[in-house]
Amino acid sequence: MSSSLSGSEYDVEDAIERLSQGGRLVEDSRLHLATSMRSFRSERVSAFVKALLDCDDAEAREHLRHLAARYPVAVTRDLSRAKAWIRGHARGSEQYGMVASSQAMRLKPHAIDVRVSVDPIHWFLGERSDTRSSYYLEDAATEFQVQGLEVDWACVTWDADLRLQNGRWRHHSFRGDAWTNVNKPDRQRYLLNAYRVLLTRARQGMVLFVPPGDPGDPTRQPAFYDETFEYLTNVGVPTA
Repeated sequence: MSSSLSGSEYDVEDAIERLSQGGRLVEDSRLHLATSMRSFRSERVSAFVKALLDCDDAEAREHLRHLAARYPVAVTRDLSRAKAWIRGHARGSEQYGMVASSQAMRLKPHAIDVRVSVDPIHWFLGERSDTRSSYYLEDAATEFQVQGLEVDWACVTWDADLRLQNGRWRHHSFRGDAWTNVNKPDRQRYLLNAYRVLLTRARQGMVLFVPPGDPGDPTRQPAFYDETFEYLTNVGVPTA
């Protein structure tokens, strides 16, 4: 059993303890994957994202410092700038696309509606001329469509379903006409892991879009987004 299973992104310590007490757990060191099959860059990106979602500022900053030269990461509050950034970085046949949380219900003012189901076949395999393809940067694929798949460059859109407040992540679900708190620990972990998936889909680099919010819209108050943006820039993510 690999010790990496005890990391925060897995959160299986309690389950392992219960199995151990019931006599149903057998540890075999021969099964430990001591050598990663992923690239160094992928490992560093995963470590950066883990630290970022753990609110470990120093660790996130350190991983980003090592990534910067080979894996560009940027953040912006302007979606058109995010799209320009990603198009400007992609070379040749490199694929790029936009992703969003399945709970990102208030991106609609930015013409991103996650309730419209994306066909992964067209999104991933469509030609550049196909409006359904990822290249058009019109349809955002959710964690469901991109789980286990990758693009070269990703535009990660960040809504108020996962927002930073007073240094801690707050989890929300949009019901009816308002955001509601997500209080169940398992649902909180699910939402955090949805963003973990989105933030680890790009092989070459990514740009993060954090909306500016709208003071006139109670569902998109700037305060829902500001601290998240400030956190990203404070750990060293440059603005696009």
